[in-house]
Amino acid sequence: MADNAQMSLFGDFPGEEPEPVAQNAATTPALRAIELRGILDHAAYQYYALDAPELTDAEFDRYLQELLAIEAEHPELVTPDSYTQRVGGYVSEQFEPVTHAQRMYSMDDAMGLDELDEWLARTDEALGATADRPVAYTCELKIDGLGVALTYRDGQFVRAATRGDGTTGENVTANVRTVRDVPRSLAPAGLRLVEGQGFGQSIEVRGEVYMPKRSFVRLNDERDSAGQPVFANPRNAAAGSLRQKDSRITAHRDLATFIYAVADEGPIGVTSQWEFLQWLRDCGFSVNHNARRCTNAREVHEFCEQALAHRDELDYDIDGVVVKVDSFASQDALGFTARAPRWAIAYKFPPEEKRTVLREIRIQVGRTGVLTPVAEFDPVVVAGSTIARATLHNIDEIRRKDVREGDTIVVHKAGDVIPEVVGPVLEGDFAAKHAARPEWSMPTLCPSCGSPVVREEGEVAYRCVSIDCPAQASERLIHWGSRNAMDIDGLGEELVGRMVEQGILSDVADYYDRLDEERLASVSTGRINKAGDDIVVGKVVAKKIMAQVEESKGRGLARVLFGLGIRHVGANVGEVLARRFGSIQALAAASAEEIAQVEGIGPKIAQTVVEFFQVRDNLAVIERLRAAGVVLEEEEPADVTPQSLAGLTFVLTGTLENFKRKEAGDALKAFGAKVSGSVSKKTSFVIAGAAAGSKLAKAQELGVPVLDEVALARILETGEPPEV
Repeated sequence: MADNAQMSLFGDFPGEEPEPVAQNAATTPALRAIELRGILDHAAYQYYALDAPELTDAEFDRYLQELLAIEAEHPELVTPDSYTQRVGGYVSEQFEPVTHAQRMYSMDDAMGLDELDEWLARTDEALGATADRPVAYTCELKIDGLGVALTYRDGQFVRAATRGDGTTGENVTANVRTVRDVPRSLAPAGLRLVEGQGFGQSIEVRGEVYMPKRSFVRLNDERDSAGQPVFANPRNAAAGSLRQKDSRITAHRDLATFIYAVADEGPIGVTSQWEFLQWLRDCGFSVNHNARRCTNAREVHEFCEQALAHRDELDYDIDGVVVKVDSFASQDALGFTARAPRWAIAYKFPPEEKRTVLREIRIQVGRTGVLTPVAEFDPVVVAGSTIARATLHNIDEIRRKDVREGDTIVVHKAGDVIPEVVGPVLEGDFAAKHAARPEWSMPTLCPSCGSPVVREEGEVAYRCVSIDCPAQASERLIHWGSRNAMDIDGLGEELVGRMVEQGILSDVADYYDRLDEERLASVSTGRINKAGDDIVVGKVVAKKIMAQVEESKGRGLARVLFGLGIRHVGANVGEVLARRFGSIQALAAASAEEIAQVEGIGPKIAQTVVEFFQVRDNLAVIERLRAAGVVLEEEEPADVTPQSLAGLTFVLTGTLENFKRKEAGDALKAFGAKVSGSVSKKTSFVIAGAAAGSKLAKAQELGVPVLDEVALARILETGEPPEV
C-alpha cells in the first residue's frame, strides 16, 4: 500500500469558508414542498439531460436542504416522486437503457467546512470513535465530470453506461471504448485478489469521465476556428462528448477517467476504501493519485482546506472533496438513506471568485426589443475558461448590486458555467472611489437604431419600439432557426450576424427566397487562416445548412408562429393557436376578442397577436414565406374525432406502462383537451400511473376524478370522456 505522504499533491495551506445560504420561506409547508419538488425536477432535467444547468450547485443544494427539512418535520408530506427519495439524474431516449447492477446513489453535501465538521462529529459518534480509536476516512477529489459505470465479465470490458437516474443509465459502450485509459481487460495483479476464477459472471466499477483542461482548451480552439459554438466548461464538454452518436467524434475529444467505486465489493476480498483504490490500480484502472487516507476527522478538515487552496494547480476541474468512512464494515453499519449513503459526504467548494475591473456597461438589444445591460470587464480566468462579459439583466439588478463603470468588481460563474457579477469591491480605498463614480442609467434611445426606448407599466424591462431595428433583426433571424422553432442547425449568432452585416439577410423570409448554397458558402466567418486568407463557410457546411432550411418548410404552423417572434407567443401558445385556427390566414383575420376566447390565451396575448398582423411589413414577410413553400397551416389528424374533449383539462402523473406521457398528452390535445402540469379545481381528470405522487394527493384532496391507464386507453380509442 502506498504511503499517504506520497499520495498527496497538497501542502498545509489554509482554506476559505463560504457564507451561509439564507433559507426560503413558504406560505404553508405542503405548498412549499410541492413548489420545491418542481424546482428540483426542472433543475435536474436542465443539468443531466441538457448539460445546461440553470441553478448553481449552491442554489440547488439550498432548495434540496429546505425540502429535506420540511419533510423531516412533516413526514406525511413525503411522496414517492420527491427528489429526496431518489437519485438525481435523467435518462436520454437516444441511447439504449441499461439497468445498473446496484443503484448508483447521490451524495449528501456539506456546503462549508462547518457543515463538514458537524457531519464528521455525528459519524464519529455513531461509530463510537474515541481518542484512542478514531474513525479513519478516505478523502477523494470530487471530479467535475460525468458519472459512468463500467461492466467487466471474466475480466473483459463488455459495457459502459452513464449514471442516469441512478437505477437506469444510457448505454455508451462504443464511445467509452475510445477513451484511452479504460482497460479492455484487467491486469492479472487485480484478478488474483478476486474469489473464484476471474470474475465469475460480472463486476461493475464506477467513476467519472472528464476532460483535462489542456484538451478542453484545444477543443474550444478548434471549434472557434471552425465557427462552431464553444463549450462553457470541461464538464459540459465531457458530457457532450460521451453522448455522441458517432464514436469517432468521442475519440477525438481526448477524454479520461478516474475510477473510485464498485457495485459490490464482496468478491474482491478487500475491507476498506483505501485498499479498494489500490486494487483498482492493480487492475489497471486510472485512479486519482491525490486521494488520502485520513486517520481522524482533523486530518479530513485539513485535506479539504488544502484541496480548495490548490484546485487551480490540477489539470482537471474539481468542485469539492468526497469524504468516505474507510472501513467497509463501518459503511455497512451506517447504511443508506432513500437517496444517499450515510457513510459519505461531498464537501462542495464555494464558487471560484476573481477580481477584475468593470470597463463599460453596454446595451444588448434582443429580438423582442428588450434592452439588456451587459458588463464588459477585463478578461479573467474563472472555473477553467476566460470570461470578459456577463449580463446584468436589467436596471433594477444594477441598482441592487450598485455596480458602476470603473469599479473593481468580483465575478464568478454560477454553477461553474454562467458568468455573473457578484458586486463591487468596497473595502479600503475601493469604497471611496466607488462612491465618487456616477450611477449608470438606461439610455433613452436605442443604441442600435436611435428609436425611443420605453418602459411599460408593470414591467422591469426597457424596450425599443422600432420593428426596423437591425439588432432585433439579427436576434429574430437566430430565433427562427432555434430548436423549438424551425430547428435549423448551424444558424448561430456569429454566422447570422455576418450575413446581416453583409446584407444577405434582413428578415426570416430571406432564408428561403434569397439565400442559396453558393451565397452561403462564400460568407466570411471573420477569421483568417495561417496563410492570412479569409475563412469562409465553405460548400460542405453550406450544403448541410441549406438542406435543413429546405426541410424546415414543413415544420407546421405552430413552429412558424413561435419562430416569428410574436411577443408573448411561446412554443405552447403557438400550438394552441395553430390547433384552434388551423391556418395563419384565419388567425390573422381573427379579432382580439375571438383570440382571447381560446382557453389558455388571455387578452394580453390576444392583443399582441392582433398588433403583429396589423403591421404591413410582417404581412409581407408571411406572403413571401407562403410563396417559398413554407407550410402555414396545421394539419389535422384524419383518424381523430375533432375537439370531442374540448373544454376538459387533464393532468398526467406517475409512470405509464403503455404510453409515454408526452405522447399521451399530445393524443389528448388532438381531441381538443388541455393538458396541464398542475392540479387545480379546474382540472377535469387526473390520469395516474405507477408511483404517482403529489399530483395524485392534490387531486384526492380537491375531489378531482382520478383515472387509471385502462381508462386513458379507452378515452384515446373513443375520443369520449368517461362518465363520473
